Amino acid sequence: MKRIMLIVAYDGTNYCGWQMQPNGVTVEEILNRNLSELLKEPVAVTGASRTDSGVHALGNVAVFDTKTRIPGDKISYALNQRLPKDIVIQYSREVLPDFHPRFCNSIKTYQYQILNRRFPLPTERLYSHFVYYPLNKEAMGEAAGYLIGEHDFKSFCSARTQVTDTVRQVYDINVERNGDLITITISGNGFLYNMVRIIAGTLIKVGLGVYPPSHAKEILDRKDRVAAGPKAPANGLTLLHIEYPDLMSLDE
Repeated sequence: MKRIMLIVAYDGTNYCGWQMQPNGVTVEEILNRNLSELLKEPVAVTGASRTDSGVHALGNVAVFDTKTRIPGDKISYALNQRLPKDIVIQYSREVLPDFHPRFCNSIKTYQYQILNRRFPLPTERLYSHFVYYPLNKEAMGEAAGYLIGEHDFKSFCSARTQVTDTVRQVYDINVERNGDLITITISGNGFLYNMVRIIAGTLIKVGLGVYPPSHAKEILDRKDRVAAGPKAPANGLTLLHIEYPDLMSLDE
């Protein structure tokens, strides 16, 4: 038995998120079915980030155990021939048997895109959140600065979460504007349920002038979900990549 790691990119538009569920097709379900058919054995992948319905990814990470003789780096090529066009394996390799994508030390980076112009663009509707009113990018960036570091992000966590420890470390948040597109890029050691989307919704409120930038610190201090802004829509969110500083393959 060996453990294979996959780097998975997908357009989340047509999926009910990553995790298997009874009421819709998910990315995990598609991977399990096609891997099982390819390898002629039951396969169940474990994902690093269980993204919500409509959220996209360029570099989610998943692992599975298999008895196959196919080399780990060749599985991506064989699997991509079976997958739908909106799911593509970017890379595959064999890793040590104790590697777990959720429990190993990692740095996750997400991106949230906002289309800020008078009218929406049809080509951007699936990958960005449209905001009609002008946004102050500088104010958004100033507010984001208060969120960098290790904090209790309970105010930025969905009330439905079952997590008891809400302390996380955010390494960096950048707010950039390129034409009509505002991009929020955030990296951290882990994120609470809906945390990035609530941060994006809060920064949008700052950009609209509803909150002053310093209100971001007040929201942190409140430790209450009702203090933060709304959860931004899923379609603007993309998981860019996950880094594992301690990851070693069998060849290293």
